[in-house]
Amino acid sequence: MDGKLVRDKIPRIIGESGADPHWYVAGSQAYRRRLRDKLEEEVREVLAADDFSAPGELADVMEVVRALAADLGVDPVALEKICEGKASARGGSTGRIVWMGNR
Repeated sequence: MDGKLVRDKIPRIIGESGADPHWYVAGSQAYRRRLRDKLEEEVREVLAADDFSAPGELADVMEVVRALAADLGVDPVALEKICEGKASARGGSTGRIVWMGNR
């Protein structure tokens, strides 16, 4: 797979810098596949980030999650409701709980 999925304004920004970007708009199936690849890339960047740069990397993950949800037909409000439902049923992830298996 050639190329890299980038944010919408990147070709313009590159052009304004004096370069001549070569780009295209992905088809629907390619876009979804590229979003999943991009999510994996952004998560790797979070995992490699220090505490100072991690918030910016997390924002990149959220941008890709939002785009992927929208591509799947899930708007931000519905996505948040799904998150709230899971938290209500199973709890959140802030309690620092580490499961060690069953006895």
